[in-house]
Amino acid sequence: MIDHLGLQSADVPAAVAFYTTVFAPAGLREAMRYETPGGPVVGICGPDGFPQLWLSPLAEGTERPVHLALRAPSREAVDEVFALVRAQGAEVLHEPRVWPEYHPGYYGVFFRDPDGNNVEAVHHTPPEE
Repeated sequence: MIDHLGLQSADVPAAVAFYTTVFAPAGLREAMRYETPGGPVVGICGPDGFPQLWLSPLAEGTERPVHLALRAPSREAVDEVFALVRAQGAEVLHEPRVWPEYHPGYYGVFFRDPDGNNVEAVHHTPPEE
């Protein structure tokens, strides 16, 4: 159900160091990092290597909205979520599309929930072999 969680941080490198240090016994480590104009965005993974905790710079003043991604069983399901979000009148942040900068086959839609949190429905299409 939960695919990944994103937290905003006033100091991303310090937050990464904290999480990877205190959760080292659980196998947490940095999986990937990319730079943005506001600073680094870092994906932390467990033993499976799949980044499920994302740390990013403060993006909206002093507010720290949560980013919650829920896994969808198909791209069609992501599109259905999008249609229902629009029907509810919620703010759409990004319409459904492939996000190759995350990984090949990453298909998601981003929107705000009633409390302003950044919510995502995502499907991970396996790479063609």
